[in-house]
Amino acid sequence: MRHIRFYILSLGIALIDQITKLMVHLNMKLGEEVLVMGEWFRLHYVLNPGIAFGLEFDFPYGKLMLTLFRILAVVGIGYYLYFLAVRKTHRYVLLSLSLILAGALGNVIDSTFYGVILDNAPKDAITPWFHGQVIDMLYFPVFYGKFPDWLPLLGSQNFQFFRPVFNLADACIFMGVTFILVLQQRYALISPGYKKEVTLKT
Repeated sequence: MRHIRFYILSLGIALIDQITKLMVHLNMKLGEEVLVMGEWFRLHYVLNPGIAFGLEFDFPYGKLMLTLFRILAVVGIGYYLYFLAVRKTHRYVLLSLSLILAGALGNVIDSTFYGVILDNAPKDAITPWFHGQVIDMLYFPVFYGKFPDWLPLLGSQNFQFFRPVFNLADACIFMGVTFILVLQQRYALISPGYKKEVTLKT
């Protein structure tokens, strides 16, 4: 039953993600921007037809393939979370995986249903099902600058950090993956206690 708490956490975060997206949809116009903390943190309502941070697939059926992949990923991550929990993986690793599951679930809801519920599927979509556009709103244009003249290709060009607009689900996936990459050096995926228990049984 150890895995149940992590499933509840994932569902809770996914619910908060959906609430924030629907609040933005219902209270802001597409393209509208609201300053939250000065110039560096804004709410900016955009629709993302592709993957995280505004990236897109530029070929037919790309969105459909992405949505189906997201659904399979949610199922796979959910099972893997159970698999690791049963094998007494460290709770920090399970927490990281819960964040990834929450983010994947949050965005798969958008992709699967928003084309029908919110009617936001692209006009050239073959069906509104599985072609919903993900609602993004978190925008952190922390600072603007200019690449030095000596830099190849990018020299003298202006740049902005951080340019992509994203949502809570994207942030959860990013944090979960980052935590796992950091934690794998410190915590074994399967606890030594479980390995010892298996050895004694065999």
